[in-house]
Order: sequence, then structure tokens, then C-alpha cells
Amino acid sequence: MKDDTPVRRSPVSLADCNLSRSFELVGDRWTLLILRSALYGVRRFDDFQADLDIPRTVLSNRLAGLVESGIMEKRAYREEGQRSRVEYPLTDMGRALMLPFMAMTQWGDKFLSDGVMPLTLRSRKTGERISVAYTDEQGRAVSFADIEAVIDPDARKRAARKRKPGKGG
Repeated sequence: MKDDTPVRRSPVSLADCNLSRSFELVGDRWTLLILRSALYGVRRFDDFQADLDIPRTVLSNRLAGLVESGIMEKRAYREEGQRSRVEYPLTDMGRALMLPFMAMTQWGDKFLSDGVMPLTLRSRKTGERISVAYTDEQGRAVSFADIEAVIDPDARKRAARKRKPGKGG
């Protein structure tokens, strides 16, 4: 991707942009913090509330939205001698957010940390530190300077067909 030529418009419209869609789904502060806690393993309402000091109504609304979107599921559990309660584990869709969240953590470590990095990801197999990086289909590292954005000219048409009732896609 080149930095030298000024860009006047984004190459993908907001209506067709999956990045924009992801921001709409998870982009408010409380939702992001709930997901952060969930990626660390928090699953229960009271634990989210205590971990984040979030108003209960806000938490309830955000969890409902995350369940509705398919990022979390609502599942009953019961501890011995207690009434049935609900927990909110991440779905596959939710666990897939680990990669962008770790990319943001790595960015924060580099630009915001003042040298303090409380979390490090390491390989269980080798013990080596893991970093988020661009790779090609063969798993080889690619530098930012070597990346080009290629716009699919037919993507808008395919997306429009999927949005129309009665059309296949």
C-alpha cells in the first residue's frame, strides 16, 4: 500500500465495506471492553459487571446485542446448591476476534505502553513470543510496503444480489 499519493475517497463504499460492518457490530467502548474480558475468559454477568464496573443495564443491553449478532451465546449453568443462572461464552465468531484484539494490543504496546507490557503471547510449543503480522498464503511474512489493495470490481454486484429477497448468492 502506498503512502505517497493522496487518496480522495476510500476504495470501498461504506455500504460494501466489511471493516465498516465490523465497526458497527463491535465498535462502541463498552462492547469492546466486554469482548476484551470475554477473550480473557470472563463469561458470567456478575463477573463482567465487577471486572468492568459497567452499569448493569448497559451490560445487559450489550450482551443481548452480542448474542443476537452471534458473537456470544447465552447458556444456562447451575452451581451446586444455587439457582440456574446464565453465562455468555464466545462463539467461534467471537473467538475469532482474538486476532484483531491482539493486533490492537501489539499496537498499544508499541505506541502507548511507555515500556510496560502486561500481556505477552507465547507459543506453548516453543516458548517464543508471538506477534501479529501480515503473511501471504504460504505463511511467509510480508512487509507493509509490499502490500497492495486489490478491489474486486464485481463485489458490489454480488453483495446487492445477496441482499435482494429471492435471489441466490
